[in-house]
This record gives sequence, structure tokens and C-alpha cells, in this order.
Amino acid sequence: MILAGALMLTLMACQGTDPETRPIQGLPPFCQEVLPQVDAFLGQEEQPTGDRYGGTAVAGGIGAIPDGMNGFALADYTGAQHMTFLNLMTLIQVDEELEPRPYLARSWDVSDDGTELTFHLRQDVFWHDGERTTARDVAFTYLRATHPETGFPNAAFWDRYVAGPEGVQVLDEFTVRFRLHPHAEFLDPWRAMPIMPEHLLGDVPPAELAQHPYGTRCPVGNGPFAFFEHRPDASWTFTRNPAFPPELGGPPFLDRYVYRIIPEQSTLHTELLTGEVDIQIAPPPEQAPRIIQAPEARLLDFDFRSYAFVAWNARQPALSDPRVRQALTMATDRGEVVEALLGGYGEVANAGVPPFHWGYDPTLRDTLGYDPEEAGRLLDEAGWVDRTGDGVRADQAGIPLEISIKFNPGNQQRRDIAEIMQAQLAQVGVSVRLEVVEWATLFEQITSPGDRNFDGVVMGWVTELKVDDHDLFHSSKVEQPFQWAGMEDGELDMLLDTLQLLVDREEAIPFWHRYQERLVELQPYTYFFFPRRLAGVSSRLRGVEMDVRGEWVTVADWWIPEEDRRDRTR
Repeated sequence: MILAGALMLTLMACQGTDPETRPIQGLPPFCQEVLPQVDAFLGQEEQPTGDRYGGTAVAGGIGAIPDGMNGFALADYTGAQHMTFLNLMTLIQVDEELEPRPYLARSWDVSDDGTELTFHLRQDVFWHDGERTTARDVAFTYLRATHPETGFPNAAFWDRYVAGPEGVQVLDEFTVRFRLHPHAEFLDPWRAMPIMPEHLLGDVPPAELAQHPYGTRCPVGNGPFAFFEHRPDASWTFTRNPAFPPELGGPPFLDRYVYRIIPEQSTLHTELLTGEVDIQIAPPPEQAPRIIQAPEARLLDFDFRSYAFVAWNARQPALSDPRVRQALTMATDRGEVVEALLGGYGEVANAGVPPFHWGYDPTLRDTLGYDPEEAGRLLDEAGWVDRTGDGVRADQAGIPLEISIKFNPGNQQRRDIAEIMQAQLAQVGVSVRLEVVEWATLFEQITSPGDRNFDGVVMGWVTELKVDDHDLFHSSKVEQPFQWAGMEDGELDMLLDTLQLLVDREEAIPFWHRYQERLVELQPYTYFFFPRRLAGVSSRLRGVEMDVRGEWVTVADWWIPEEDRRDRTR
């Protein structure tokens, strides 16, 4: 233990920060074994020199990283960003045009018939404990992520890959081959899935991987930043990996990067303006003007992969007619919502294919616009009229058109959407009851097969760069958790299936456009908006660029002028 402490002390001194011993007492035995190995390997590496090297940058966000750096529990956006851009590596990345580029894989080959994909790995990438990253790690990652007992949240990444050991072959230490069925965007899973260390986790039963201490107590990565410390509900700290390959940019400029969890937006905003944090992740739009006016900060806004919507449960008789769902959308001024809630940082959505996607249909922007008169006509046509003069429509049996809209507490934007809908739908004779339901209970109500205890629910969804809405709308998924709409539509099924098979984009575009048109016709959701993603950035932090790939895409290039650096060891 004395030797390990000395190694850790040396490491921190070499990195230009105040000497600090990594706290390993009280950690699980697995961590007490592997962390000194990390410190020994990184401590012997020569630190880079130059004007840009040094300093600590602090990012602040309201959300924790519940599963840590565990790629087998890849479900949280912030966690995924830290895994794929800081601590771990993916086989490929995508450039500014969203085209694939080499990363851990230096190249790849695809067979003429599209059934074999071979990756050739770099030979100069090491895990932070000194072990070389090899094809065995890639094969291990695939086999565990697709093992049913692992419970990997995104197993559908590889639905069209051959499952099990028959689907992957290690040809040599740095070459791995996968078997697959030809399909569109077949490389995309390897952009999102971080490769995991077989030498550390290979003996862990699949069912235990998600809860293994590796993820939150001592993740050993191979990316540009090495894990140093996790303080639950408070912070994550990473230090420079001096062994990161020069051909990939070499070691990052920062000595240290810290992610702080600050649950209150007002507190987080104040800390940005007072210099306690360098980046405020996703400030609400109402804080944007103050960031713009502050000399000590600047505002970034960029495309994002999320959208906000109200999902309608078509299993309910009142919502089973698409004309009713169209009317609910047309009776809501979504343009006003974008201005009121986003301050203009966003645009109205009509389907879940985001504007940055190559298959997006811009001609649909003006469809189903705010038109209360047409909404009323559609409701009349569907048999819902005001039969008693009380202002609420009813069907022929006298059952009033009353629906509930649920949302979770603590999310002001979702509350605002629900309240706006309630007020505007009342003007066309639809009675809306708002229900605030604690998140865990709400999630159970909307995902449990055979229950689906809701009419409408305000939600947000973050899509991957590869858009695949099978889980949301395909008939085969009607009893699965995320098929909230409960629709079964043959044409929609055909389109969803076809879109995932067409490799040629020119051939696929008409199908993408028809898919979005069909969503407009069916209106399983009232899509509200695609928001712009915002970030407040300290003026002292340089090299920060953000786009649809995420906030941390250039983190290895962030740097702080020497005169603006200050001690942030703790």
C-alpha cells in the first residue's frame, strides 16, 4: 500500500497539479487491485510540454451519471458522452458531416455481398493499466453486449448482426470480423458502443456486469482521459492519459477534467458566471440572454438529437381515430410553444426524424399548423360535437371528450407544454385533465404491457444518429415498453422494415419521406419541437466546439491560457 501511494503521489505531481493521493481505502478489492496498476503505468509515461498543456476544466450539469463508465449499461446520455469521448474508445467516430472515420479501428473492409465486416485495429492503444487493447476486447464487448443476461439497454444495435460466437471471429491480435445481414447504417453501432476491457471483466458473469464496481468505482479505460475519482452525487474527476496515441491527437491539453453534479439550474448558472465552473451543460433558454451579455462567458447553441412530444395512447377509444389525434395537434399552437418555452432556440417538429438527418423531409415543416377551425371540423367529422352547449364535445352516446395528460414533477418544460395544451384544447371543446405523477410510477404506467394507464403523456426522446423507430411504432413491438401509441399499421411496419435495409441513400430517401408523411397522417404523437442544445462556456476555456455529436466531442482539444489557470484540485 505504501508503494502504491508513492506511485499515485508521483503521478499527480507529474501532471502539474498539487500532489494528491488517489483515495482507494474502502473501495472494493477489485478496485484496490487495478487502480495502483493504472497509476504505475501512467506515472511512468512522459508528460507533454507546451504552452497549451496544463490546468483543470470543470463542467457542471444537473444530472448524475448513474451507471458510470460502464459500456454494458449504456443508457444515459451524459454517461455515454463521457465514455465515448473521454474515458473509453469506440471503433469509429463520425466527422462534422456525420461520415465515419477511423478511431480505435484504423480501417475496415466490407465483403461484396455485405455479410462480413472486418475491422483492423490500431496497435498503439493501451488500457490505462498498461495492457494493450486488442481484437479480443472487441469480440468480448460484442458477445457480452448481445448476451441476454447482460441486459444491455441497446441490444437492438445488432439486430441484423449474426448473434453469438458464430457472429464474431478474432482473426489475429488486431483483426476482428463480424457476420451480419446486409442493412443500412451497419457501422453506426460501433460509433456508439465503447469497447470494454476483456482482461478485467472477462470472468465476470454477464448478469453481474451492469452492477460491477468497474463502472462507478474504478473504470479502467483506454481513451484520452483516465479515471481518477468519483464522489457519488457530487463529481467525477479524470486526468490526462499521457500515453494516448499521437496519430489520434496525442495526450489532451488539460491536466484534469472534472464533471460536477449541480442539481439546481439557478445554482449552476451562478457558478458559471462566477467562474466556479467552466461549462454549464444545457442551460434553460431563459438563461441564454444573461450568458450572452456576460463578459466572462459565451453561449453555444447547436443541433441536438432530442425532441419533445405528447404520446397519445390509441388503445383508448377516444384516441383511436387518427382524425382526433390530428385535431389535438392542430388545436395547439406549437409555434407559440417554441417561442415561449425555447426562446426561439428550436423549431416545430412533425415527426421524429431530426432536421440534421439526411432523410429529413423539409416540406413537412408547415403541415398540421395551428388551425382551431380545421381541428373543430375534424372532431365533428369523427363524431365528437358539443351536444349540450356546455362547451365540451361528446360522442353519440353522450360520453364527453375528456382526456388526461400526464407528466413527471420537476420538469417545468413538460408542465408548461401540458398547461398550454389544456388551455388551447378547451377552446375546441376538448376537456383536458393534468396529472403530475412521480417518474418511477409514471414510467411503470406507460410501459407495462396490459396496463398502459394513460391517455396522453408528455415525454422527450433522444434518438441515435441512426434513426430507427421500430421500438416506438412497429406492430411487432405493440406490447413492448416504448410502443406507447399502441398503433398497428401495415404501411408503417413496411416502411420501418424497409428503411433499415436500404443501404443506398438515394434509393432510401423517398421511403424516409413517406415514413414521415405517414406519421403526420396517423399522429401517434403531437410532436412539439426539436430544441437547439445550449451550453454556457467560460471565456477562459478555449478550443470548445459542440455539434450534434455532443458537448464533449472536442474535449481533448480544450485548453486554458496559462495566466487563467488556477488550482482546482478538489
